[in-house]
Amino acid sequence: MKLSDYISRPVISGLVLGVALLASTALAVDTTSAPPKPDLLTTCPVSGDKLDEMGKPYVFVYQGQEVKLCCPNCKKDFDKDPAPYLKKIRAADAKAKN
Repeated sequence: MKLSDYISRPVISGLVLGVALLASTALAVDTTSAPPKPDLLTTCPVSGDKLDEMGKPYVFVYQGQEVKLCCPNCKKDFDKDPAPYLKKIRAADAKAKN
């Protein structure tokens, strides 16, 4: 027996529509949150290399903090232990404010 023998076509259509709605809601972007804190470092906090030497920096947001790395490979090291790298980024921000 097929699934359609147990469930009518309108019910299946409703289920598919419901799943699609849930998926689109989960993917919605929160536009009400504050913009990320900028990363003011001119060097990669992971490698120490100057940003832009290897092309455009690899940029992402981590817990509300913009992070700029020299390349995507440095992201692996960042992900292992973000704390020391965030400390460098925030120190540069504090220095810029003074």
